[in-house]
Parts: sequence; C-alpha cells; structure tokens
Amino acid sequence: MKKRQIGTSDIYVSEMTLGCMSLGTDIKRATEIIDAALDAGINHLDTADLYDFGLNEEIVGKAIQNKRDQVILTSKVGNHFDKKRQDWFWDPSKDHIKKGLKESLLRLNTDYIDFYMLHGGTIDDPMDESIEAFEELKKEGLIRAYGISSIRPNVIREYVNRSNIDGVMMQYSLLDRRPEEEILDLLHAQSISVLARGPVAKGILTGYGERKIEEKAAEGYLDYSYEELVQMERQLHSVLGKIPFHEAAFRYILKHPAVASVVFGASTKEQVLANTEIDLSELPNHMYMKLKDITRPIKYTKHR
Repeated sequence: MKKRQIGTSDIYVSEMTLGCMSLGTDIKRATEIIDAALDAGINHLDTADLYDFGLNEEIVGKAIQNKRDQVILTSKVGNHFDKKRQDWFWDPSKDHIKKGLKESLLRLNTDYIDFYMLHGGTIDDPMDESIEAFEELKKEGLIRAYGISSIRPNVIREYVNRSNIDGVMMQYSLLDRRPEEEILDLLHAQSISVLARGPVAKGILTGYGERKIEEKAAEGYLDYSYEELVQMERQLHSVLGKIPFHEAAFRYILKHPAVASVVFGASTKEQVLANTEIDLSELPNHMYMKLKDITRPIKYTKHR
C-alpha cells in the first residue's frame, strides 16, 4: 500500500488508516483486526483517549506491544473524562493536554505517540495555550507531530495561522463534500495533510442498495433527503458499473492532493479485508467529475 507524508513531518502513513474506535473490548478479536490491517499494508492506527474511556488505548497498546516499530500511532486529547462515572467535559488547557498525553502513553504502553491531535475545538478555546502544550510535547520527544480533529472551518483556519500543525482529521466523503468548499485547498497550499474519516457516509456508500439507505438514513443524511439518496445511488450504479461503491468512495477522497489517508472503522477482520482488497489507483478525471455531478457540494452552516 502506498504511503503519503503527513504535512512536512517525517511521518509517512498508508493511504488507508484503521480507525480503532469500533474494535470493541475483546482483546483477542481486536488484535485479529489490527493484525489483518497490518498484514494488508496499513501502518497507521487511530485511537483516542476518550474511546471506551481509555480502554481502547489499552487494547491497542496490547495488540501492538511487539510491533510498535511497524506502526504509526495516532491518538487524541481534549476530553477530560471520568472513567468511573463515564462522563466528560471539554478541556483544551495546556495542563490537561500534557497530563492527557502521559496517561495515554501509559495505556498505550509506549514512550511516544507519532501523531497527536486535539480532539475537537471551538473558536472560544485558549488556542495559544493548547498550541504551546503540543509544541512542548514535541520538543520533549513525546510526540513527533501534532494536529487537530475538527470539521469547523473557522477553528481550522486559526490553527493554520497560529500553529505548526501537520494534519487535520475531518469528515469527508462523496456525500459530505463540505471540506471542498473551504478547507482542502487551503490546507494543501499550507502543506497540511488531511486524514479523512467517514468515507462511506455511515454505510450509505457501501452499495447495499435502498435497504441500507433506509437502515442508515431513513430521515436523510446531512442536506440530502431519503429520496435523493435513493436516486443518487441509482445514478452511481449507472456510472460506476462494476466498480464497487466503497472503492469509488475511497478513490474519490484520495483524489484530492491534500488527503494523506482515508480512515475507516472495522469491528471484524472481514471488514478490514473487504476494504484493503480494493483498487486504490487514482480515479480518472472523467469519473471524478461524473461523481461530482451526481452528488453536490454542501456548505458548513452549524459547525463554524
């Protein structure tokens, strides 16, 4: 599997990333899923301290304990959680970020995290304080690079202007083209990479037909109505022919030069294999434009 650089860092990640949030709590099963991903050429695992209130990091740490040198490890911080009460509050303070990193290192059983992200963010955050925390962690050798996980254009712009982020994780798919409107070209111009999550739009773009759309989006999806989604699926079938829906979804996202990797979740080994066996060659321009014609750009309104 090809690898792409994260920003201007020395980190290169596979074009697919295994998002670990859906691994579950069975260590044996989770290890099988991670092993399947690594065997297929994926080198990048994405977790967060909040997932299962720290347990996800513990499981990932155990699964890669003898393979740490084979893995680019990403985690996230900013949600101050209480494991016993299973609740949390937003805390982008320098103190919490630095404490959170040390706690994540213990759970992951490692002495560094390759790529560390702020797990959210608002325009009212003490951004300079947050940035200072990440910069200090980088100087201390505890992280190799940092970024943010956010879909808020105004927040992303502030980090572009104020910090040395190397990457942004955001939702991006054929059915959620909001990043195209304001963010992707900006980030590419600044040599900041995108990690694109949600590639199959809650499963709508898996090609399983009207039943799957009804299951996942009976009330619609973003600005699309249920009826529009059904109509678009029929149009996609006519354009894609034998190309699997999820393959086209991945290749569409990777077409933009800002995107370094597509982040997908998996709760079974079979799901990993289904995704990693597809063709990831560059989507031809004519096909790319046809997919754009069938779907439509959507603007950010609520999440600023």
